[in-house]
Amino acid sequence: MAANEFTKRGLQRAERVLSGYVQRGVLPGLVAAFARGDTTRIEVHGRQDLDHGLSMRADSIFRISSMSKPITAVAALMLVDDCVLRLDDPVDELLPELADRRVLKRPGGPLDETVPAARSITLRDLLTFRAGFGGTWDPDWPLTAAAIERGIAPQPPRLSPEPAPQPDLYLSRLGELPLAYQPGEAWLYHTGIAVTGVLIARATGKPLEQFLRERVFEPLGMDDTGFHVPADKLDRFTTLYTGAGAANALTVADPAEDGKWTTAPAFPDGGGDLVSTVEDYLTFARLLLGRGRYSGTRLLSRPLAELMTSDLLTPANKARGGLLPGMWDAAGWGMGVRVVTRRTGYPAVGQYGWDGGLGSTWFNDPAENLIGILLTPRMWDSPAAPPVAQDFQACAYAALAD
Repeated sequence: MAANEFTKRGLQRAERVLSGYVQRGVLPGLVAAFARGDTTRIEVHGRQDLDHGLSMRADSIFRISSMSKPITAVAALMLVDDCVLRLDDPVDELLPELADRRVLKRPGGPLDETVPAARSITLRDLLTFRAGFGGTWDPDWPLTAAAIERGIAPQPPRLSPEPAPQPDLYLSRLGELPLAYQPGEAWLYHTGIAVTGVLIARATGKPLEQFLRERVFEPLGMDDTGFHVPADKLDRFTTLYTGAGAANALTVADPAEDGKWTTAPAFPDGGGDLVSTVEDYLTFARLLLGRGRYSGTRLLSRPLAELMTSDLLTPANKARGGLLPGMWDAAGWGMGVRVVTRRTGYPAVGQYGWDGGLGSTWFNDPAENLIGILLTPRMWDSPAAPPVAQDFQACAYAALAD
């Protein structure tokens, strides 16, 4: 271990705390990584499948769900660097389904009570979740019911009974509905990044999965990241569980074999569909910690990497949207990442990252030169960070040697 990175006592504490969640049956298993400078510590505990008794591995493959969002954001920003897209240009030409929008007079009002949109939707709106549509709608709104009826309401990735429609049909159905808010007004979760994936595909003439592979995954050596798990890697794929309490209360939400990630999806959702490993995601995290540069190769310009990881929301945006009460008390949102704006605990101002509702969490803390990644095969119970995610972060910071 390099000097002045992590303490031996701190790493022992992390091992004890994280393994305890497996020993108590809260989690089937986990893989966690702490990285600082040239020092990386990886913890591997438990099993990747309870029925077959397969041990967890450092290279086990997980559904990273919403930790896909920053990857898709980086891909879109690379196209801004290429002058293929511009942040503040209307997306109407490439996404005509979203042109000439109508906006509800009030978010929970009838679908036929609308006014014209004040302006077009832009890529900046999509990446910052301010396009006027998204998954923080009230369940009692007519707009919510209409989105569910059309199969375009945000759901846990690929776990809803009906699969998402193909990209063109998805955009067509989305375009049938009015916006809940004017573009730029409110933060509404998820849908903007799903639409961004379609925008990338149309702008490049390549399927999203191909563009990500050629421009992000292959240059970074992220060989185990993609939208499905090939047959020759299924022995490393985790079974997904849901439930609470003891191990026998955990039930299978998606099996490793013959599950919903064993074939490519009709609609690759760049906001929640990717699978990856801790090593692959560490590489991506290092790219962002390096402000767009990794191992001598620059994939994204430094100014856009810094923009992506800055708080881009206004107070009005935050007042109109959020996943939980108090979400914005000490935080903001960049492009696919939550950003700490006020120190209230371990994270320094400027720490950024995001969670995956199917059991994962990640953060970069530039002030500490620290990366933390936790991957588990158990779905989180709510948008709030579960105890294991909170303890994981505490262990990472408490292990710092300086």
